Amino acid sequence: WCQQHGIAFWMAGEPDASTVHFPSLVERGPLRVAVDTQGLAPTVSRWLRQRIEQVLPDGLGAVLRLTQKRRHSIDERLPTPHQRRSFWYRLLEGQSVHRAALDSEDRIASDMDEILQSCAIHAPQGQVFLVGAGPGDPDLLTVKALRLLGQADVVLYDRLVAQPILDLVRSDAECIHVGKARANHSVPQEMINQMLVDYAKSGKTVVRLKGGDPFIFGRGGEEIETLAENGVGFQVVPGITAASGCAAYAGIPLTHRQYAQSVRFVTGHLKNNTANLPWHELIHEEQTLVFYMGLVGLPIICRELMAHGMRADMPVALVSKGTTPEQNTVTGTLADITERVGEAGVCPPTLVIVGEVVTLRDRLNWL
Repeated sequence: WCQQHGIAFWMAGEPDASTVHFPSLVERGPLRVAVDTQGLAPTVSRWLRQRIEQVLPDGLGAVLRLTQKRRHSIDERLPTPHQRRSFWYRLLEGQSVHRAALDSEDRIASDMDEILQSCAIHAPQGQVFLVGAGPGDPDLLTVKALRLLGQADVVLYDRLVAQPILDLVRSDAECIHVGKARANHSVPQEMINQMLVDYAKSGKTVVRLKGGDPFIFGRGGEEIETLAENGVGFQVVPGITAASGCAAYAGIPLTHRQYAQSVRFVTGHLKNNTANLPWHELIHEEQTLVFYMGLVGLPIICRELMAHGMRADMPVALVSKGTTPEQNTVTGTLADITERVGEAGVCPPTLVIVGEVVTLRDRLNWL
């Protein structure tokens, strides 16, 4: 009947017989993104739509409507493509686009005018985003981190950033490895700090990509101190720290009502073959200890904990390459974990967990 009368129609489960398809839509004001699989896989369309919705802020529509009204004014005040690009990036990565759904148009306009004036008067200056890449699994990236990887002009990344995460970086971005291995700091920290300043002042959008969370044993604080001293704008994007990611993927809750009322993060990195830690403060009942970078120092960690009163049969787990397909978890006690790890031949990066919560792995391991 529809064919006879020239009416478009859609038949569920019959894409070849249908004459029209209805895409899944994502709408943010004047912005509309349509996802269509020609009726072959509607579930895939819905899945893609949900992923896109997660990336696009709710306030984007309000910002776009306002810029649409002021388009000619923006083009007049920002005559060069570089100025306009800088304006858009600063606007879209600023706070306005995230709170626009709640703010009045006057508030959004005020923020826009401030960015516009800065881009018109001054030579466009870039910005640095200190981004936590998480422990390895790219699915653990935050939505904001994923968005920034697609916008960066330059990415300075550490050794612990997994390749699947680097594969998400914009294809034409400049990626620079500035990672450090034990006793092999290929790029000195002072040089990294200066590179961030120089790239930003040249107008680049810079992502400083760090494994885990940049503020937990990541020297992130030192880097943004340099940026602040040099008048470079920056934002910090937290990441899932290795302690949370590795413990979760190993089936070891860091706290538990029956076993641990607190958790303490400690560096296991050796300096001059010693670990200068307040060992007596680490010996507490119902507490979980997490040692970062503890593979080389594992014998010293176990020896010192036992020497300061922790019992030799305290459960210990060492997680290698946590949250990745190569994850390997070795369990034991303070007395025998070093030998077990040696037999397993594990490789860094590793995380060491000490406490009664390790015994829960037998029941809670899901990976």
